[in-house]
Amino acid sequence: MRELLARATDFAVPLIDTIALVVIAIGTAEALVRGLRGMLISRSTRVEREVWLGYARWLVAGLTFQLAADIIETSVAPSWDDIGRVAAIALIRTFLDFTLEREVSAREHPE
Repeated sequence: MRELLARATDFAVPLIDTIALVVIAIGTAEALVRGLRGMLISRSTRVEREVWLGYARWLVAGLTFQLAADIIETSVAPSWDDIGRVAAIALIRTFLDFTLEREVSAREHPE
């Protein structure tokens, strides 16, 4: 059974890491295009905030996939380095998610 789980992990982890990479690359490309367009067409801080808010969503999605891959990898053969990496990614993802939620809330309910 352990061998089967190890083989499944060997397949799943690179696949999920690739998904994370693709999500972050798409988000980065979109932020670059929207950011350049915003700088050339409009100097509005609203447009700038929308670009970075959208980019943060892409990053959170990518980090979520990366965290999933790391959790799967760590569950099979955990080392302290693996556990530390998972904790660091979870912390970064949680911080980004918290910041994103705060920004979305501020935009929906301006004071």
